[in-house]
Amino acid sequence: MRINRNNILLTLISMLALTSCVKEKALEIQKLYTYDEQYYENLRAYKKSDHTISFGWFAAYRDGSGYLDPASWGKRIMGIPDSMDIVSLWMGIPSNDSNDVQNDYGPLAHADLRFVREKKGTRFVVPTITRMNHVITLRDGTKYDLTANRNDEGIQVYAQYLVDMVLDHDLDGVDLDYEPDGDWLQGDRFTKLVQHIGQYFGPKSPNPDKLLIIDFYSQAPPAATGEYANYFIRQAYSQGTGGIQTAANLQNYYNAVQAAVPPSKFIVTENFGDFSENGGTPFTEANGNQYSSDGSRMHSLEGMARWNPTQGKKGGFGAFYFDRDYYSKTGIPYYNVRRAIQIANPAIK
Repeated sequence: MRINRNNILLTLISMLALTSCVKEKALEIQKLYTYDEQYYENLRAYKKSDHTISFGWFAAYRDGSGYLDPASWGKRIMGIPDSMDIVSLWMGIPSNDSNDVQNDYGPLAHADLRFVREKKGTRFVVPTITRMNHVITLRDGTKYDLTANRNDEGIQVYAQYLVDMVLDHDLDGVDLDYEPDGDWLQGDRFTKLVQHIGQYFGPKSPNPDKLLIIDFYSQAPPAATGEYANYFIRQAYSQGTGGIQTAANLQNYYNAVQAAVPPSKFIVTENFGDFSENGGTPFTEANGNQYSSDGSRMHSLEGMARWNPTQGKKGGFGAFYFDRDYYSKTGIPYYNVRRAIQIANPAIK
């Protein structure tokens, strides 16, 4: 058979021309979920209901050099699980004001926070390690040296500074980190700080919805602070227990403060800065059980979600750096956090 090479050449040229005219269509790898107003209304109602609180310190929106404008939802406040109740802004308050001298400029994080707070009902608190050993900038711009003012007046100035920080940024309260070893502000002096803040926030204030939270590790807060705080958070971190956790440990932590803190105000937390991969460290329940309902080894975040002190139902559970669970080895963002919330507060079917 005789082949016309010219025809073949023309055909190939035509095919190449057509191919070059075809534009590649962008692929939409993952489409974000969208929700109607009823969803958000139900979510806000859930968070106002009587349930086990989920709490966590969140830091991924800032990398130490400034607030991020990232592509990953693992570094955004918008990416936090919808069912989280209270978030402590460990890396500072995101500001929408480029002239804000107190806080770094972070418009994306600021916009995320406003949406999550207003639409989803998540509450955001300002954490601070309560020590009078530094200089603060007051509302009027005045520099105030707390080290040089270790007296009752200094305590009131410091307390008012913390109150103003919350009110000026329209947030939901303070998270006082009580780790006073070697510091002047402890015992009765810390109680005075709490009492002053308690005039503005907490159950004894005119604004009980504004939260006064005290978190602590080895040294329990003074018993006199018990009536002023909404929640007391025990840093029940497993690095202090040899990389394991048990219900017996959690019970001992609560027993140490039970005279001043009812179970409903008590929250236990794990450290995901060290133990995020499996949702914490191996956990053993009070009856000796070490396994989840699916037969897998139970870990501490789940154990904390399941545990209650013998004296009654706890206030809640949570984790430090809970944002590290976004990159769960399961491939499901915040797998362990979401699962623990569901275990503590099963959905109505």
